[in-house]
Amino acid sequence: MGAGHWYVWRRLIRDTTVPGTAWRRWSTAVFVTGPAFMLTSFVGSAAGLPFGLVRVLSWPAYLWLAIALYLLLGVLSGEVIRPALTRWLRRRAARTSTTAQVPAAEPVTVPADDAPAPAAVAAPATDTGGEAPAELSRRMFAARLVGGATAAVALGTVGYGTYGVLRGPRVKRVTVPLAKLPRSAHGFRIAVVSDVHLGPILGRGFAEKVVSTVNATQPDLIAVVGDLVDGSVEELGTAVEPLSGLRARQGAFFVTGNHEYISGAEQWTEHVQELGLKLLANERVELAAFDLAGVNDVTGEDHDDGPDLAAALEDRDPSRTSVLLAHQPVFVDEAVEHGVDLQLSGHTHGGQLWPMNFVAELANPTVAGLERYGDTQLYVSRGAGAWGPPTRVGAPSDVTVVELASRQA
Repeated sequence: MGAGHWYVWRRLIRDTTVPGTAWRRWSTAVFVTGPAFMLTSFVGSAAGLPFGLVRVLSWPAYLWLAIALYLLLGVLSGEVIRPALTRWLRRRAARTSTTAQVPAAEPVTVPADDAPAPAAVAAPATDTGGEAPAELSRRMFAARLVGGATAAVALGTVGYGTYGVLRGPRVKRVTVPLAKLPRSAHGFRIAVVSDVHLGPILGRGFAEKVVSTVNATQPDLIAVVGDLVDGSVEELGTAVEPLSGLRARQGAFFVTGNHEYISGAEQWTEHVQELGLKLLANERVELAAFDLAGVNDVTGEDHDDGPDLAAALEDRDPSRTSVLLAHQPVFVDEAVEHGVDLQLSGHTHGGQLWPMNFVAELANPTVAGLERYGDTQLYVSRGAGAWGPPTRVGAPSDVTVVELASRQA
């Protein structure tokens, strides 16, 4: 992290400013305070700083993290652009110099032997031809142009990506045909809510937006598939209260994500039930049209509370459609092995910050959207909130309405 900041500072600040100037001092101060906020926030959360203070620190800390990422990408791109721009300026200056008009020579008069020699005439000053502003130096000019563009793009990208999160998730609709689904269940709507990540940054106001968005879809069932919170029940009790307002004809169901185990899974599984959500901890319920099962997150294995799909599906009628709630897409291998028809997951955030989607692809079978694995279909939501920076780039947040379709209809 330190090396990355030094590299970006060198390209954006040292190569574009004059030592001792106010601009260099102030911009260097930004590159020191940004990482300082990050370290204080990260360490402070683990060290038990008051939650109110962590909330204050988290905003500049995580926003700087996102800005630093795009500054780094811009500076890396500049390693190609800056030399090319410098060469273009050099060639332009050379063309200007060669096409400059040379003044006509004055006629020369040879003086008589006794005439005094004429005074020496100074050579005319060389025209700079408009080379990189008054010889700021072509390199300095190119560095400032690329650096300024990098800073503008990084700030604009993070600003727009943050606005996209804070305004609340948008509704995405997906139709999933299921061979064994009875005609009576054709059009059954499941609102999939994942990765809300209520915590130091996204609080009660954001929870209200999520609930309002979900209820507006008038779903038959709500599936909250993990990573609801980043913090303890004591810290976030007020923030999660709006979830008691979730409304669906068949109710709202919840399974744990990896962040619940970081935040205290036992307390949270109790609290979400107090809010009216029905916990599926390696369990299933038999609805009129299909079986709905839910498993604990795979992170629970480190807490003696891992997933157990065999227990959840024990003694069920295989002729009925099965829908599984599992936080992480990697669980699809288990789902295929047990003949699950549809798995609903989250966890990936769709990558959240481009180009992190390419990293997410390395660890997950599906990063976002609907895909088939054998006879099992997997749908992965990009999630309603954001983890870390309250920012999304190339992976807008969503609440997905999955509409089940019967092939018999």
